[in-house]
Amino acid sequence: MQNYSSTDMLAKLVGFDTTTRESNIPLIEFVESYLDFHGVKHIRVDYEKDRKTNLYATIGPDVEGGIVLSGHTDVVPVDGQKWASDPFTLTERGGKLFGRGTCDMKGFIAVALALVPTFKTMALKTPIHFAFSCDEEVGCKGVRPLVAHMRDHLKRPRAVFVGEPTNMKVVNGHKSAVTFSTEVRGHEAHSSLTHQGVNAIMVAADVISEISALRQEFIAVGDPSGRFDPPYSTIHVGVISGGTAKNIIPRNCDFQWETRLLPNADFEFVPKRMKALAEKLEPAMKAVAPDVGITTTKTNEVPGLRPEDQSVAEHMALHAAQANSTHAVSYCTEAGLFQSIGIPSIICGPGNIEQAHKPDEYVEVAELQACEAYMLRLAKACL
Repeated sequence: MQNYSSTDMLAKLVGFDTTTRESNIPLIEFVESYLDFHGVKHIRVDYEKDRKTNLYATIGPDVEGGIVLSGHTDVVPVDGQKWASDPFTLTERGGKLFGRGTCDMKGFIAVALALVPTFKTMALKTPIHFAFSCDEEVGCKGVRPLVAHMRDHLKRPRAVFVGEPTNMKVVNGHKSAVTFSTEVRGHEAHSSLTHQGVNAIMVAADVISEISALRQEFIAVGDPSGRFDPPYSTIHVGVISGGTAKNIIPRNCDFQWETRLLPNADFEFVPKRMKALAEKLEPAMKAVAPDVGITTTKTNEVPGLRPEDQSVAEHMALHAAQANSTHAVSYCTEAGLFQSIGIPSIICGPGNIEQAHKPDEYVEVAELQACEAYMLRLAKACL
């Protein structure tokens, strides 16, 4: 319990099944016991009481201006995937450490925890904080109570460093992710009497055609920064359902869709377009039956990470990673939420995002070693 190498700590963390449908409390209890042994102060900020929680820990003085090492404890499922070894038992093969979450993103957390004894020996003038969250994989939902608690009750840190897998490259920008649910309420009738019904599926097709048109507009506008892949905002429909039989005009059609916008894009542009379309289509629908309509609801929103050139987070990360340039990614992280409360944030962590969520997920031992050196350089900035 006293000291672990990064690999040994990763083996412990991977051994906890923290698939998002499961509780992360057993993992958090292990981390708390470890921190208690080393005399590190910590608190929980619950997302779901007695089931899902966030852990915030502080090494060093209780003052403003610390740094936050942030990572999520949950992982995606392994259902239906063919693994060469037990996904919840760390297995080393050829310099690679296989297991669910090794890359995304228990490797980063393992390095941070393994360095606790070293951090404790340093004469820190500003603190090193850990922010270990839950339910990131389902829309960055679990960390939100922790972000609010940091904003309202804790000493303000100067920077947050999120350890999502970037091959230890410094990432200062990512797209947002906003999800929507659209419900089309039609009016049933016999399929031979189409004029007496409102076909919810066909109305939904009109709405989806507008989404397709928006997709082409985003492609045409492109990415002025030239940093993102794909080089434009994206929009797509992921799930659709409706109808009961081929000879009944369908009463309902529902579909779920999302946007992933460039970080400086107007969040209200797409909802306004969809509202305008609904107002255009609904009069003809209501002329047949009054209880019909189109309702679109925003179901989740993860803000993008806006590049902040020369921010303290970017400056520190570039120095610690011994890098000369920054990068952008299309996936989203918790970094945008920390930035939204005014804390400069950056992403840099071990592993390649292409390995995340796949069978035989892995992180290279060399990446963990590079992350150790990176964190030690960050820590020296707190002396």
